[in-house]
Amino acid sequence: MSEKFKVNVEQSEGFQFLVNFNQDGVPVLLTDEVPPVGTGKGPNPARLLAAAVANCLAASFLFCMQKSHIEPQRVTAVVEGELTRNERGRMRIKELHVRLEPALDEADLPRIARCTEIFEDFCIVTESVRAGIDVLVELKPVVAEPVKA
Repeated sequence: MSEKFKVNVEQSEGFQFLVNFNQDGVPVLLTDEVPPVGTGKGPNPARLLAAAVANCLAASFLFCMQKSHIEPQRVTAVVEGELTRNERGRMRIKELHVRLEPALDEADLPRIARCTEIFEDFCIVTESVRAGIDVLVELKPVVAEPVKA
């Protein structure tokens, strides 16, 4: 089984882009690079990736707990990333450290053991990033319309 999705990204100005997730009711998201390249008016791609990994892990853990009839008061995820230069001097995300903090009743603490063993395997984003994702790139230049004065 496979499921396809589509996200549109369009430059707004400078290094700001508008991200359209093509989902009813989901607003367009403004992204931007951090200074000095951009103005920092929105999250940059590295932070979006970190948020996607943390969100996916939190949702996977929550789903497992609910299947186990455990209802947390809340689930919080904090992700810290480290950027470093590779052997060619290009910035890369070296590591993401995700800390999940489910707020649970004390009686439920022993009951989460099974979820702690299996939830990561069900996280689509994290396991895709860990395994490496095939990214196929197509460059298709178009002729821009003349700017009206």
